[in-house]
Amino acid sequence: MILLLRVLARLVTFLLLLALAIAGGAVAVFSLGGGSGAFSIPGLAELIGLPALREEIGMLLRAVEADGSIAVVTALSALAAIIAGLLLLVGALAPRRERLLVLEQYERGTLAARRRALAHAAGALTEATRDVTAARVRVRPSRGARGGRLRVRASHPRSADPDRVRSAAQGALEPLTGAFGLRAKVEPKLGETGQRVQ
Repeated sequence: MILLLRVLARLVTFLLLLALAIAGGAVAVFSLGGGSGAFSIPGLAELIGLPALREEIGMLLRAVEADGSIAVVTALSALAAIIAGLLLLVGALAPRRERLLVLEQYERGTLAARRRALAHAAGALTEATRDVTAARVRVRPSRGARGGRLRVRASHPRSADPDRVRSAAQGALEPLTGAFGLRAKVEPKLGETGQRVQ
């Protein structure tokens, strides 16, 4: 839920900033002209219909002030807008809780590691194996307290056997996967020309 609110908050922020930039650009361009001609600030107001909009907003405000169904609908709309604004604020300001991979849990606390640090360690172990030119690693912790998945794409030259590369990389990752309870999946991939072979 928080992730969806965060995405919506970013989208709304981007759209509002885009609209503000367009409006500012239009005002800046029309400010270059002087007087009350077509290419001036009053001309821009006439072009986008600000006088007519002012009259319509005045009529709406007078209708809202009167008793009846329009006032109820307006109050409900305002309440919905307030709730939507609060939800967007929650999405923008809620702290992002990072999921860690747990190594050990004690009474005094938990020994855990961040996903990025484990990905760097796994990449270094994989690249240190024979015939691996590069490694891309993704770490996904499990929803439970311990364990997760480790996905490694190991690039190798044409002369290397993919099965040998897979078994060598899995062997090199064993100290890491065993300690953190990770299930490793190594995908050998033909490397690009010019990559250095270990």
